[in-house]
Formats: sequence, structure tokens, C-alpha cells
Amino acid sequence: MQEYLLEFDQVYYTYLGSEQPALNGLTMKIPSGKKCALIGQNGCGKTTLFLLANGLYKPNSGVVRWCNQPLVYNRDYLSKIRQQVGLVFQDPEQQLVASTVEEDISYGLCNLGLPELEIKSRVEAALMEFGLTTLAETPVHYLSLGQKKRVSIADVMVLQPQLLVLDEPTAYLDIKHTRNLMATLKKIHENGNTLLMATHDLDLVYRWSDWVFVMDKGQLMLEGKPEDVFSQRTLLEDLELGLPIIYEMLFNGLSAEEKIIIERVRQRILKDV
Repeated sequence: MQEYLLEFDQVYYTYLGSEQPALNGLTMKIPSGKKCALIGQNGCGKTTLFLLANGLYKPNSGVVRWCNQPLVYNRDYLSKIRQQVGLVFQDPEQQLVASTVEEDISYGLCNLGLPELEIKSRVEAALMEFGLTTLAETPVHYLSLGQKKRVSIADVMVLQPQLLVLDEPTAYLDIKHTRNLMATLKKIHENGNTLLMATHDLDLVYRWSDWVFVMDKGQLMLEGKPEDVFSQRTLLEDLELGLPIIYEMLFNGLSAEEKIIIERVRQRILKDV
């Protein structure tokens, strides 16, 4: 298996009219097969990173690599890379383009010019996998936000990408829809996909991720397993990111016995994920 799927090597990107780079010499590698979380303040460069990940943006300098090969910025190559790196936007309204759920899921496949029977088969499989069969003919504007999120993920996964990139996927969702979404992502990962999620929910990051990246001002500040990253209390506080609740409890004046209990709870959480 490829050790790293996606790599950023000294990548710089500055938006027109801005004096500050959105990405400022970013060097970062996405490990294959992992559930990766990306955290950082708003404006740290997370969304820009995602837009460079599948070639929607081109870096001003530096190199983005897919499976050890630099991205090539021509139409044919970018069409292929966008099948391999699936991007789900924070707002599903930005992604839904057709009239009904079934038409929306088939949209990307039709653009690839696949045979009609293959399109039909893959759309039916996606509808079933994401629990959308009964909504197949429903106009997308009738859907709840949670349903729209599911459709936007199905839109991407029907293309069979290796890497699924999600920008704040739980934003605006209630507890029920968040749980449903995380169950969907668990299934996707178990099917062999690598996931990269940007989120501000540090408790979710702690429970869910295998690997955590911390960004600030367009640079990678820290990476590692969740327990290693969240043990860096001083750095995270300097970056004004805070800590998961369980770490706040561990660090905030508990007795030795209470810390032992919290540590047992922490280990149980990790075991049950």
C-alpha cells in the first residue's frame, strides 16, 4: 500500500488582493488508510489546502503530489485526480447541482461519459449504501440539511475516490444527524478509503481520528496521534485552540485518584471508537 497518498511540499498560495499568504510554505503528508483530522483557527488555511488537494487551485509555488507524482494542471489529468480525491464542501448547497437526488448522484458519472448501464448500477448502489433509496426521486431542495450532507457525500463516493476530504462535515447538524454522518464515514473508512476532515470539534477529533494535523497561519505546526497532539497543552493554548473536554479535566486540578478514573474513561473511549 502507498504510504502517503497526498503530499504538500513547501506550498505557497496567496489570494489575489491579499497581502498575507493563505498557505505559507506548507509541508504535509496524508498517510494512506488513516482517519485524519485537520484543526486550526478560521483563516489558518484549511479550506485553501482542500482546494489545492484536487487541483481546483494551483499553488503559487511548491509542489502538490498524488501517490508520489506531482499534480499536472491540464484538463485530462485534473479530471482523473478529482475522481481519486473527493472533496465534500462544508455547505452542501455548493455541491448539489441537479433537480433530484438520483440525478445529482449520477451527474459526475455522466460527465465521465460512462456507459449508461454502469451509471445506473453505480447510482443504485450509492443510493442503497447511503440510505437514500426512498429519496431517489425527491427534489434536492426538499431535503433536510442532514439529508443534503448525505447526498453530497454520495455524489463524491459514487466516483470511487481513494481519499475523501471533508470540510466541516458536522457543521450545522444536530446530534442525531451528526451520529448518522459519523456512522456513514466509519463505513467508508472500513471499505478502505482514507479520510481527511477539517473540524473545530476537538472532542470529535479525539474520539474519531487516527492522526491529527494542527495548522496556523498557513503552516503545519504539529501532527501526530490524538493523545500525543492533545498532550501539547501549551502550544494548543498559544494557538487558542483549546483541548477536548477529557483533557481539560485531566489538566485542571484533579486529585491523583480522580485523574486515574479519568484516564480509565479516556482509554475506554479510545477502545470503543
